[in-house]
Amino acid sequence: MTDARTRSAATPTDEPDPNRWKALSVCLAAGFMTLLDVSIVNVALPSIAQELDASPSALQWVVSGYALTFGLVLVSAGRLGDARGRRSLFIVGVVVFTLASLTAGLAPSAGWLVAARLVQGIGGGIINPQVSGIIQQLFRGAERGRAFGRLGTTIGVSTAIGPVLGGVILAVVGPEHGWRWVFLVNLPVGLLAVLLSLRYLSPRRDKEPARDLDPVGAVLLGAGVVGVLWPLLSEQWEPVDLVLLVAGLVLLVAFALWERRVDARGGTPMVRLALFRVPGYGSSALLALAYFSGFTSIFFVLTLYLQDELAYSPLAAGLAITPFALGSAVTSAVGGRVVSTRGRSVVVLGLVLVVVGVVATDALLALAAGSSATGWWIAAPLLVAGLGSGLVISPNQTLALEHVPVEQAGAAGGVLQTGQRLGSAVGIAVAGSLYFAGTGSGDTAAGVTHGLRATVALLVVALVLGVVDLRRRSPDRAG
Repeated sequence: MTDARTRSAATPTDEPDPNRWKALSVCLAAGFMTLLDVSIVNVALPSIAQELDASPSALQWVVSGYALTFGLVLVSAGRLGDARGRRSLFIVGVVVFTLASLTAGLAPSAGWLVAARLVQGIGGGIINPQVSGIIQQLFRGAERGRAFGRLGTTIGVSTAIGPVLGGVILAVVGPEHGWRWVFLVNLPVGLLAVLLSLRYLSPRRDKEPARDLDPVGAVLLGAGVVGVLWPLLSEQWEPVDLVLLVAGLVLLVAFALWERRVDARGGTPMVRLALFRVPGYGSSALLALAYFSGFTSIFFVLTLYLQDELAYSPLAAGLAITPFALGSAVTSAVGGRVVSTRGRSVVVLGLVLVVVGVVATDALLALAAGSSATGWWIAAPLLVAGLGSGLVISPNQTLALEHVPVEQAGAAGGVLQTGQRLGSAVGIAVAGSLYFAGTGSGDTAAGVTHGLRATVALLVVALVLGVVDLRRRSPDRAG
């Protein structure tokens, strides 16, 4: 639907918010905190198991429960932020996440910790679509690319540096209480984010009526996402997992049909399906799903191999993959600046570098043959992969949301990030199962080889999608 309000939102004439860069810093700090918690907890799992007598099932839920509830609320929270005000939803998300972090840090038992992680995921899922929506709202033109460049840096660095920070905390505080500070460290960040958001984020004054929020669509989408994510996050597949996966896919189809019906009747659906016809959005969303399936599994496979097979400490394992984070931090800002002129070609170049870097990492791991200096062997190729990753995440997000009307920015960002979460779950399920199958055979090198080659295959899928989209576009602008 293209009415006067949509046109004015897509091409605003108002003056830019003078506090926009400060507002962005507040949003990125909160986003960094939530994305960091995806990976920082991994290095603390042995300590949690010992101190809380947590079972393997409980440990799995500490990790996967967060991802499950995070993905569950992304689109609904994005739509609610579009309708009722992004600042309000952002503050609610930060408060929920911060209180859940406090509960996790003080948890007296594994059950309490799992429950706190589930609530943490809800808070993170509320926060993140508001961040992309606020960027759409506050920035225009080349500035928007730079803002998304900073968001890309935040995503890349937070994911890669989590094991390092977790290892530092455990090394400084000690394993007995260090795992608690992995969660408690969020408290000052959350408190500052709330206070500064009240100062620098503007409230929405023209709120949509509550009747326009499409609760049926929210239920169908939430149930569908849980049905798909649950089996992908399971450590061992059972027959019920296949049933859940099929049911989840059926519910997602029902969601799409319901949204079409609501739109046809003149209502306000949670996600307008016409969004996928917006130039650049559908192709970028699909590419993000494929890329995150390979991107996140790199760290999963390498940190397991370095700790389990080479006896690296959590801190040493985290430091070994730091070159990826450094490379990503450097090129994310660059990618955000040049994507407005170079378009999809920036993303394709980045994907080529990531594939080359991961292939070289796999080759050098074989040459290192389990040497204690393996971390040094793989530093250079991981740096190359990180440099490539910085040219993928933020430019692809910029291209995805470039033509999306501002009033749909939160829901669009939620859909995009839901795809990223689904991709991460798929990648870890595939690469992880191959890794454990290899190590289970007694050949320690086989596990990491199988896992990384699965990762390369997933990254190649993303590269093919990028090349196809690049060839489809006009030669004068490859974006």
